[in-house]
Amino acid sequence: METTLRGVGVSHGVAIGEVRHMGTAVLEPPAKQIPPEDAEREQGRARKAVEAVAADLMARGNLAGGEAQAVLEAQAMMAQDPELMADVERRIAVGSTAERAVYDAFAAYRELLAGAGEYLAGRVADLDDVRNRIVARLLGVPMPGVPDSDEPYVLVARDLAPADTALLDPTLVLGFVTEEGGPTSHSAILARALGVPAVVALPGAGELAEGTVVAVDGSTGDVFVEPSAQKRAELEAAAAERKAALAASTGPGATADGHKVPLLANVGGPSDVPAAVEAGAEGVGLFRTEFLFLDDSKQAPSEEKQVAAYRQVLEAFPEGRVVVRVLDAGADKPLDFLTPADEPNPALGVRGLRTLLDHPDVLRTQLTALAKAAEGLPVYLEVMAPMVADRADAKAFANACREAGLRAKFGAMVEIPSAALRARSILQEVEFLSLGTNDLAQYTFAADRQVGAVSRLQDPWQPALLDLVALSAEAAKAEGKSCGVCGEAASDPLLACVLTGLGVTSLSMGSASIPYVRATLAKYTLAQCERAAAAARATDSADEARSAAQAVLSGE
Repeated sequence: METTLRGVGVSHGVAIGEVRHMGTAVLEPPAKQIPPEDAEREQGRARKAVEAVAADLMARGNLAGGEAQAVLEAQAMMAQDPELMADVERRIAVGSTAERAVYDAFAAYRELLAGAGEYLAGRVADLDDVRNRIVARLLGVPMPGVPDSDEPYVLVARDLAPADTALLDPTLVLGFVTEEGGPTSHSAILARALGVPAVVALPGAGELAEGTVVAVDGSTGDVFVEPSAQKRAELEAAAAERKAALAASTGPGATADGHKVPLLANVGGPSDVPAAVEAGAEGVGLFRTEFLFLDDSKQAPSEEKQVAAYRQVLEAFPEGRVVVRVLDAGADKPLDFLTPADEPNPALGVRGLRTLLDHPDVLRTQLTALAKAAEGLPVYLEVMAPMVADRADAKAFANACREAGLRAKFGAMVEIPSAALRARSILQEVEFLSLGTNDLAQYTFAADRQVGAVSRLQDPWQPALLDLVALSAEAAKAEGKSCGVCGEAASDPLLACVLTGLGVTSLSMGSASIPYVRATLAKYTLAQCERAAAAARATDSADEARSAAQAVLSGE
């Protein structure tokens, strides 16, 4: 009998197939004692397992490239954390086996993270995955992960570790459903990059029986269990219609009446550029530069290395716009040589621009490298700072850009509510704003983007978040400057229309979303987008806002 479950749709498309569950987690190893003379051997086993897992994660990252690479490299650093390893060796020295010592040391660290504020609690899933991989290697059992199957299937899991999501085979994994996660979790971002339909934060996903046929609608968040022939036909027809609309939609982003809305790509490095070019991106709206710095957490990359990497991206968009975000270190992207190790809540501490202003040499080198990378190229380079809180921050960043001889527009990211509330003040120092809706939602609602239990507050349709977007866009218009969106909100085609109606001047997203957004924008006039935006803001919840905008745009 057909039933419908509702989660959060995070990656467009429809998938129909049989359920296959993720491999179970590693069992708890027995707590047996070893004689003192075996301690050194067990410590060696533990070190080798840790190094092997870290190397495997790095290799997976190199294969996946782009955003996935940065996520997996962060996990590899987690595996090699010196304090964790020291705790493992201490436990072995007093009689634990290598596998038990790893299990207990990670459990203690897990408890610390879980109690250190919601932002760090969101790293627990990544930590558990690292632990499971090390313990599995020590026990000589298969790694937890994606099931083996010769037939295509819908993957169901409590949550998906980045190492698993990054290397999903889209020819076998038709789509995936998770019980945990949110619209801006690592898994959601990587699903969009892969173009795999996905639904997250689905209560009871784990109870779906192996082999059950489900239809996953990654646009609406609906999961139909044992769908009828009629429902299958409806979904397949809708998917075919969507595909035809995508194929027919080409060229620059614009509304039906010709109002231009440049559609840009979010990239994590040179490896993401081909997909952006293929999708018809008009440039880059968010070039995350962290990938270079995560290669080695002990020191910053040389100026020469930075110049070469930046130039690869800049060369791909002649006459196009490339917006570079300078290093956003801290919180879930710690770097040994930059970020303090003892902050009680790193998400609310020295992160982003604050870190760079504390280390002006790192900022100066990056800005100088960008200036050199752009020399002789016809690209329109723009450089922005993450985590700008007020005018003083914006001024300090603009001054640093000028001192580095950077011939580019200087901008500020709006990720903190204070920046949206005082956007006009910030625009006295910089030339554009870019809204990072992922962090703006996180800080507005005190809701970690990795925690499924608070995913409704991470929904970019929340009217309070739309109010902050409107404030920023209105301030930019009053100052005659631009205000783009580079957060995941821009990848939702319907929400892209609403953002346009709020006055946003450009939209940047994962490359796979560009065709969907282009095709949807082209169906509506600017006036329709403005009415949809007003209707959404007049509501009191994300669901109501989405429904109100849909009603306006469908003419109801």
